[in-house]
Amino acid sequence: MPQADFSTEWVHRFIDPYALLGVSVAADDRRILKRYHAIAKQLHADTLINTPGAPEALAELKQFAAQVLPKLVNPAYQRLKQDKGRSEVLATLRFKVRRLSRDQQLQPTGDLGKALLTIHEAEVDVFYEHAVDQLSDRQYTALDPFEDCTHQLGELNLVYLRRKMGAPIIREKRTGLMATSSIARPATSVVDPPSFEEPVASGLVYAERHFGRAQEYLKGKNAAAAIQELKDALKLDPKNSSYHCLIGQAYLLHSLPGMAKVHFKQALRLNPGNAVALKYAKQLNVNLTDSPRPTPEAVPVPVSGKRSLFGGLFSKGPSR
Repeated sequence: MPQADFSTEWVHRFIDPYALLGVSVAADDRRILKRYHAIAKQLHADTLINTPGAPEALAELKQFAAQVLPKLVNPAYQRLKQDKGRSEVLATLRFKVRRLSRDQQLQPTGDLGKALLTIHEAEVDVFYEHAVDQLSDRQYTALDPFEDCTHQLGELNLVYLRRKMGAPIIREKRTGLMATSSIARPATSVVDPPSFEEPVASGLVYAERHFGRAQEYLKGKNAAAAIQELKDALKLDPKNSSYHCLIGQAYLLHSLPGMAKVHFKQALRLNPGNAVALKYAKQLNVNLTDSPRPTPEAVPVPVSGKRSLFGGLFSKGPSR
């Protein structure tokens, strides 16, 4: 295997640290650390000694491990091991998704990415996580699988973020050298990329982090922890149909069907086409015609003293 294969130009082809580690964009620090340790162990010299195969193939694998671990795996882990780094990476990926979508260039080449782009909304999360696991299993077995799997993982991450972009889109307005932002919630349109350093955008990034952690907790059947994370997400983004839908599912798992109904109703007010919320609303016999509309005065501003469970979560505004 020639040294030119690992040139600086080759290294710069792999820019998504989530794809490099083979983890979901919803992964928390513990899951990322676990995956990093697994890769480091797989590529360690002591492990490779016991790898079966021809001497030439083993030599190529050792050279591959010696290059990708310090040049790609370690830097990827350094970027994702802390909350701030993960927020910055996700902001960059969302920026890219909006740009590619605007230019109609978000067109995956892999079969898994193509399938994720068109699959039913209710199956997006399960399909995505399964696809990531499937690709990561063979990602670091050799150079060719690494290049192919990492490329497909990068496509999956972009498509998944595109499917999950129910959060408000930041529309940037520029005047001279200054920039101000306003929030727009179009149903399907794609607008100019946001400035992710602005406070509103930062709040939405934090909301997505809470949402991602809630998904992880629900996979482990920890409904109480998921509910707390989703409450925090809704404080930052109270008009997000996906957040209301997921907290409804968490309340169901926590044996609180009444609370679940409230959130499924709100999810459908904000997005009447939310397929998951519609499914659960039908199962729970939710009457969507008699539920009160949220009042304009209900805004997510923290106050001292006691507050009702849903105080400040529901505010009037454009739905998505």
